[in-house]
Amino acid sequence: MNVITFIILSALFFEFTIHLIADILNINNIRESLPAEFLGYYDEEKYKKSQEYLRINTRFGWISGIAGLLMVLGFWFLKGFPQADHYVRSLGYGPVVTGIIFIVSLVILRMLLSLPFSIYSTFVIEEKFGFNKTTPGLFFMDLIKSIVIGIIIGIPILAGILTFFEYAGDMAWLFCWLGATVYTIAIQYIFPVWIMPMFNRFNPVEDGELKKSILSYASSIDFPLKNIYVMDGSRRSNKSNAFFTGFGKNRRIVLYDTLINQHSVPELTAILAHEMGHYKLKHILKGIITSIIHMGFIFYILSVLLSYAGLYNAFFLEERSVYAGLVFFGLLFTPVEFILNIVMQAISRRHEFEADRFAVNTTGNPDAMAGALKKLSVSNLSNLEPHPLYVILNYSHPPVYKRISSISMAAGDTK
Repeated sequence: MNVITFIILSALFFEFTIHLIADILNINNIRESLPAEFLGYYDEEKYKKSQEYLRINTRFGWISGIAGLLMVLGFWFLKGFPQADHYVRSLGYGPVVTGIIFIVSLVILRMLLSLPFSIYSTFVIEEKFGFNKTTPGLFFMDLIKSIVIGIIIGIPILAGILTFFEYAGDMAWLFCWLGATVYTIAIQYIFPVWIMPMFNRFNPVEDGELKKSILSYASSIDFPLKNIYVMDGSRRSNKSNAFFTGFGKNRRIVLYDTLINQHSVPELTAILAHEMGHYKLKHILKGIITSIIHMGFIFYILSVLLSYAGLYNAFFLEERSVYAGLVFFGLLFTPVEFILNIVMQAISRRHEFEADRFAVNTTGNPDAMAGALKKLSVSNLSNLEPHPLYVILNYSHPPVYKRISSISMAAGDTK
């Protein structure tokens, strides 16, 4: 066993084990009694349903996680990589086309192996708890659209990365970084207008009390807002959400139709105040900058390791190639990505607190923000008090009880 094999195996088993421990602690942290803050929102039956939802999803996560780990290890140690490499080389294409075929084949294989788990989650678990509204036809149409988009967008990017690392020498990582930066910025303009409408319908918010309240609030914080949309999220799920996306004239604030049906106008305004807060506090810009720095770091480390023979020996390959190196580097980078993910989620949780406080301070209505969060927790069957370790590993948003506590403190500060 060489050092690369040891690092990857250690990282895979460590990550699986720490997540398993966090899951067990999270389930054991469930309280039988409803937290006082949620009296009047959750009834006893609904609260028990949320606990069952957590338990079932956790156990299903164990099954799918073990299956995924075994698939990776089985393909690796049954020498699937050298067999796949031998096949694509035998086709006789150049290194870039060969690399595209190699990587796309692995992506398709992984997608096919994970498909049964996605189907079970959607049509069994989500169906059991009353969330699923997706029909089989819509499910597979979404899958086909995702594949088409992946081909249209992903293959040119992959071809560019392979070309640069194949022919651009020591500066390849820099060219890839610049290209990825342009793509990251461009997708912020393209995604809301071209990609999102392929999956959902977006209708402008109708004239009335809600639109008037949102526009009045946006004007009060000097937030130019023209595009407020309602998305037909109910086509796929009864879960609720809202989000901000895009830049410039393509900037959009989106409300799920399920959200509108379940909340009052002040609550909806508070939710959108939170989303606008992310923009006003420059969280979105900071996220993009962080992502760009992250990509530069990855491309540089990749450029160093692509020539390291031990990387290929760990996967039983005798011939080095850029395309195989990309795949193997993804596995080798697992421990670093695990740590970075923890850091990024901690930053994200801090941003959520800041956006909550922004909403409270600018609307002057903490009760509406807290009420909206409580209703969202009930409608989505959220875990009200997750274990701290589970939060560190999995939550990009703070637990709802902590957000409510922070909102109460913010309300006190404004008095």
